[in-house]
Amino acid sequence: MRISTRRGDDGTTSVRGSGRVRKSAAVVEALGALDEAQVALGLARAECSRQSAFDELLLGLERDLWVVMAEVAAAPVGATRPRRATVVTLEMVAALEEAIDAHSAGLGGITGFVLPGENRLAAALDGARVAVRRAERRLAASDLGVTSHVLAYVNRLSDLCWTLARESESSHAPAREEGGCE
Repeated sequence: MRISTRRGDDGTTSVRGSGRVRKSAAVVEALGALDEAQVALGLARAECSRQSAFDELLLGLERDLWVVMAEVAAAPVGATRPRRATVVTLEMVAALEEAIDAHSAGLGGITGFVLPGENRLAAALDGARVAVRRAERRLAASDLGVTSHVLAYVNRLSDLCWTLARESESSHAPAREEGGCE
C-alpha cells in the first residue's frame, strides 16, 4: 500500500460521499477534530493496564468515534447530498449517560474548578475532554446536517471524559505502574 499519493498536494482531500473537498472545508475540520479526540482517548488508554475496566471502556469509546466520523463524513453538505439515516444511535448516547452515572457515583460533590494533572491518566483524560469539546464546537459550527444524535453523543463523551478524569484521581484507579486503572 502506498501512503504518499500526492493527491492532496493541491489542498484537497477525499471525503466519502463528497468526492474531493478543500482541506479547510467544515467537514474536514470536524473530522480532524474527532480524529484528535480519538487519539487523545488513546493516549489516556495508554496509561491503563491492558484489559482493565478503564482500558476496555476507553477502547470502546475510540471505536465509537469511528462510527461518529463515518456519519459526519456521510452527512449532507448543503442541498446537494441526500440525508442518510443516523448510525449514531440514542442507545449509544444512553450508554454514555449510564457510564457517567456509574463512574460519578463515588465522587462526592465537587464544588470548584479542578486543575488537571493530579496524575498522568487524569491529565490525559482532561486532554481528551478538551479535544472532544473542540470537535463538538466544530460540529455545531458547521452546516453538515449531522444528526442531533451525533451532537448529543459528543456532548456526553466530554462529560464522561471529565468524570473519568475525576475518578482516576481517586484511590479507585491506581496508576498503570501499580497495575490499575480498574
